[in-house]
Amino acid sequence: MEQNAQRELRTADPDWTVSELMAHLAKALASDGPALSFGATSLTHVSEPISVVVATTGSSGVSKSVGLSASSLLTSARASHKFLVAESGNSWSLLLPLTHIAGINVLIRSLELGTEPTDLRNFKGEYPRVDFTAIVPTQLFRAINGDEKLLKHLKDAKTVLVGGAQLTLELHQQAKNLGINIVTTYGMTETSGGCVYNGIPLDGVEIMTTPEKVIAIKGSVVAKTYLGAESSWESKMKDGWFLTSDIGRFESGKLIVEGRNDDILISGGENISLGAIDSALHNQFPGQSFAAFGIKDSQWGDALHVAISGSDSVSEEAVNDFLVQQFGAVAKPKGFLFLTELPLIGIGKVDRKQLVDLHREASN
Repeated sequence: MEQNAQRELRTADPDWTVSELMAHLAKALASDGPALSFGATSLTHVSEPISVVVATTGSSGVSKSVGLSASSLLTSARASHKFLVAESGNSWSLLLPLTHIAGINVLIRSLELGTEPTDLRNFKGEYPRVDFTAIVPTQLFRAINGDEKLLKHLKDAKTVLVGGAQLTLELHQQAKNLGINIVTTYGMTETSGGCVYNGIPLDGVEIMTTPEKVIAIKGSVVAKTYLGAESSWESKMKDGWFLTSDIGRFESGKLIVEGRNDDILISGGENISLGAIDSALHNQFPGQSFAAFGIKDSQWGDALHVAISGSDSVSEEAVNDFLVQQFGAVAKPKGFLFLTELPLIGIGKVDRKQLVDLHREASN
């Protein structure tokens, strides 16, 4: 790719202020300066259509460099604002890291509105009021469970986008009861961030599910390629559709994301959805955090285990009984791992691979 490169690629300096970063980003989007990379990369040039490169591991743990065009990113921002009925001069706050597309989107949306986002990532004072913000479920949980500054900030905003991981029904309802106007988002770096709001695709976005229930997305928000792994990108594209790693269904015309396609555990010859286990447990025991994971086992193939963290206490027996009632005997965990906090990958996604390592350490 270097031989055909037409455009310099510059890595965003972590010491840049938000103002400096937005100036560089504006030039990158206007093709008036180097393309901008968020995250480490060995590349120094990219093809002309690419304006932004985002390093992502996603939930799989496999690192990829996603090449995004200015058209995709700006289309995403404008479609988001149309859904939110945002107007020029409206403001965003930045509560997410700029190593992730959700944080970068806040900058681009602000550029589109002619404003600068209020950077609250390391802010110590009282949070000012803004019109919009974007967070992950973990931040929402912390706001409702003790972070009064953040809670007030979210309540004062017109709309709060929540994405990056599954939002439980319990937490969603708690937020609504407190007067927080939540919009759930679904998307990924490869789709310029969230492109499905409250189960409905944004303007210019099409979604479908394959016969295997894999979610596919089409539209101008889709990225250009994986830099240095073009064959991997091509394997994800089919007739213009980007095949995600998620499975889902439509209910009353809305997309319901059920979990990741690679989160299926085969135990004793039976398929178990780890995402479904997580969701059911969160809804049943809202004071706890749960993550199902598999351990290689000579008898079961993969033995289901459950990691638990949180301030409340729940017994193994209660979890066992609930899961067997909901999913059958196959869903009875073969072991438990009690942690202070669940390890995360990205922003809000549980690192199941690390759970396996932690289980191994605890067993030695």
